[in-house]
Amino acid sequence: MTSKNGSPVIGQQTRIAIYGGTFDPVHFGHLEVARRVTELFGIDEFLFVPARVAPHKLDRKVSSPLHRYAMLALATETDSRLLISTFELDEAAPRYTVDTLAHFRLRSDTFADLFFVMGADQWLEIASWRDWERLTTLANIIVVTRPGIEFSTANVGEAIAKRVVDLRGRTSEHDLPTVDPESRKIFVTDVVMVDVSATQVRRAARENLKEDMDRLVPVEVGNYIRKYGLYRNKNE
Repeated sequence: MTSKNGSPVIGQQTRIAIYGGTFDPVHFGHLEVARRVTELFGIDEFLFVPARVAPHKLDRKVSSPLHRYAMLALATETDSRLLISTFELDEAAPRYTVDTLAHFRLRSDTFADLFFVMGADQWLEIASWRDWERLTTLANIIVVTRPGIEFSTANVGEAIAKRVVDLRGRTSEHDLPTVDPESRKIFVTDVVMVDVSATQVRRAARENLKEDMDRLVPVEVGNYIRKYGLYRNKNE
């Protein structure tokens, strides 16, 4: 595929982005990441992959997979590029990111360029993830910065640091280099600077702050949360 001015962008294959998390609940921050990353990287399919059980959140009870899936469906129904995968929801035991990426790598094989989307806060902890070095070989990584969190490569070592491509300040697809399928890159972008958290949403729901809810989540998601009384008894 080429950009509007005819320059090469991110290879010639279908581009699939994978965005994992509990999404408890999905909010405007998640959706802005999905839409801006899709536009900047020319993504053909952006997959939200909600976790059934997040390995790093075992100490906090999350809403049922059914509720979290339903809210994602409501939030993405008007954008055909934003899809939902139930791969991690279909297994009772925790599925680690490296396993999820291996699954999609095997399924797509040579037919797609894979991108894994993560926040800058997650990047800072990536060395604690299971098989994290292998993880970086299964897909290109897109690190989305957020206010107040500095991007650093001090936690990953020199070899992986050399694979970082800093795209901060770039906002259009034709700025991007071609992706080499044999050498996965770590792209850093500041294309999204929305500071919204699921904790804020849950607090607004618990305190019945409708104006805050309308600012944080799509109206359909807010209505769903109120209808089923979600987050009313959560201790944050």
